[in-house]
Amino acid sequence: MKIGFRTPSLKKSFKLRTTGKLKRSIKKSINPLYGKKGMGFINNPKKAAYSKIYNKTSFGLSDIIKKMFK
Repeated sequence: MKIGFRTPSLKKSFKLRTTGKLKRSIKKSINPLYGKKGMGFINNPKKAAYSKIYNKTSFGLSDIIKKMFK
């Protein structure tokens, strides 16, 4: 489990911003429960618990920038 600063990855952040919207819209049209709050815990509770703890204990460059300009 990573605690502290996450190392930035430009490749992953670019891919995240370019391919996500189309894939999410397709999945949402097929599965009406896709993207609803709490579905991650129902589908995979172990992964959901890990992600929740990871997101609370680590931070990235974008988090620091957001706090500076808040």
